[in-house]
Amino acid sequence: MSRDNGKDCFTWKEVWQINKRMFKICAGKRPRYFVISFGAKFVENLFPYVTLYCSARFLNELTAARRPEALTGWVLLILGLTAVMGLIGVLFRRMEETEGTLSVFWQYWIYGEKTLEMDFAKVDDAKYSDQLVQIMQTSQFAGRGIPNFLGTLPRLLGAFFKVAGGIALSVSLFMLPVEPWARDMPILKVGLVLAVAGILAVLVLAPALTARRLKAWNAATETGKAGNRFFSFYCFNLYWEDKRAMDIRIYRQDLYGLEVDGKNNSWGMNGIFMKLQKGLFGITGGVTEMLSQIMMGFVYLYVCLKAWYGAFGVGSVTQYVGALLSLANGIADLLNLSAEMKGNTAFIKKVLDYLDIPNEMYQGSLTVEKRNDRQYEVEFRDVSFRYPGSSQYALRHVNMRFKVGEKLAVVGQNGSGKTTFIKLLCRLYDPTEGVILLNGIDIKKYDYQEYMSVFSVVFQDFQLLDGPLGENVAAALAYDEGRAVECLEKAGLREWYLTKANKGLETRLYQHQDAQEGILVSGGEEQKLAIARSLYRDAPFLVLDEPTAALDPMAEYEVYTRLNEIVEDKTAIYISHRLSSCRFCDEIAVFHEGRVIEKGSHEGLLSGGGKYAELWNAQAQYYV
Repeated sequence: MSRDNGKDCFTWKEVWQINKRMFKICAGKRPRYFVISFGAKFVENLFPYVTLYCSARFLNELTAARRPEALTGWVLLILGLTAVMGLIGVLFRRMEETEGTLSVFWQYWIYGEKTLEMDFAKVDDAKYSDQLVQIMQTSQFAGRGIPNFLGTLPRLLGAFFKVAGGIALSVSLFMLPVEPWARDMPILKVGLVLAVAGILAVLVLAPALTARRLKAWNAATETGKAGNRFFSFYCFNLYWEDKRAMDIRIYRQDLYGLEVDGKNNSWGMNGIFMKLQKGLFGITGGVTEMLSQIMMGFVYLYVCLKAWYGAFGVGSVTQYVGALLSLANGIADLLNLSAEMKGNTAFIKKVLDYLDIPNEMYQGSLTVEKRNDRQYEVEFRDVSFRYPGSSQYALRHVNMRFKVGEKLAVVGQNGSGKTTFIKLLCRLYDPTEGVILLNGIDIKKYDYQEYMSVFSVVFQDFQLLDGPLGENVAAALAYDEGRAVECLEKAGLREWYLTKANKGLETRLYQHQDAQEGILVSGGEEQKLAIARSLYRDAPFLVLDEPTAALDPMAEYEVYTRLNEIVEDKTAIYISHRLSSCRFCDEIAVFHEGRVIEKGSHEGLLSGGGKYAELWNAQAQYYV
């Protein structure tokens, strides 16, 4: 069965099953939202009926017996109920507003949890990341998916409450008899037929028109998402991101952005949504409103005729008119919201499809032995790897063993497999062939999180956070201050810490969240901070992917001359394009086209005249 966004192709059974599952997921995150939202809708839709009923009794008394004690009782009751219900209503509305504001962030919570638990290979796969991007764009563009679900479900329940109250207050209208002489009056029957016909017309045609609007809106979703992306980037991000400021001025990218947005703006006066507003949406909205007004007139006619012919007092007219109109509106809301939920089901299905992406990496269960002597040994045994969807191998037949406390350099040209090697070592990916062993045991058998805990890594594209310095170093809110300062000093930031970190470990990095308190950090300082963070983790294996790429030659020399102090008894693995850094390492592994083609010391590889010597000489000529 097709599941295209523009087509309402789900059966009602499927709609029920899909939305029921979404409810369980959301209710599991914050059940309080639904308790408060459902309570608010109960108050909002049923309390008015109480006032309507009491007011009708008061008016009947006022136009009939006019007993002072009865009138006083009804007045006090109405005032008391209005005060109490008003207070309860305000409390529920305030709580509902708060919960509604928080619910905006639910989808980020749900998607964030899913992304964190997914196999990294799938997080790293453009196919799956685009799947999430498409969901988020649909959500931000038109509120489809989780936001629509969270808004529609309480309103749907509120419509049930409205219908129930309307039935309770209007059923007696058809049961109360008129005066005997008026029972066969033709106009009374005509009034009933017209009232029923008006109600049925609204109930049948209004939801059909709503469904037509939803279908047109859903069909325009892809165009809207694309237009939203262009508008967001070329009208906002392009001008607001400080890193683009110089390029914009030099190349006048502002003019280019306006031209691009003008060609792709689906929200402009000539865009698809303005055409819908002026055409389909305007016409169907007008017809719906016209039907509602006609239905209201027919209802008034029938109720007034029954009152005229003695079925009930004048006060009851307000009760029955109000109840019938609310009943009709409630049924219309039920049908409209059901159509809304059905139309949104295609987008909920996409959310569930993303949440159902299976993990294929075996998580393992063995505990990683916590050794005080850090006697850990990792071995690559005939490891080959190719990325999902690729027929080419990124690594072929890699055999390597890391000695405890060894400093290993991994070098090679771009695309030689260095970063892939690190991803396999940290078990972000599993080998396509071969096995990786930790202390002689296949790393797949270890508990996944425990295995990762033996590595501290500074990735080439590492990220720091807008926040206090100490929390950045420790990657936690609570941390050992003395240890954090020690790690900063080992990373070569002693002078920077004493002179620029004006609030010590409480100094806020960057100025995006706090321009007053935040400090700017250079690329080299960022890299040293990332090294400090990896040292704070104090894992047996320290992996540095281009750890000095943003440092000037003197700063790089400083880092490497203090290498032994930084590493201590850890096993250190370096990926570097600057071969001068390799002289500080015990062993060098040279990667080329996915294979380890050379291994040895700096001097030994130079004298061998192989690939390493070729790379060394190519770099050295620029320094002499």
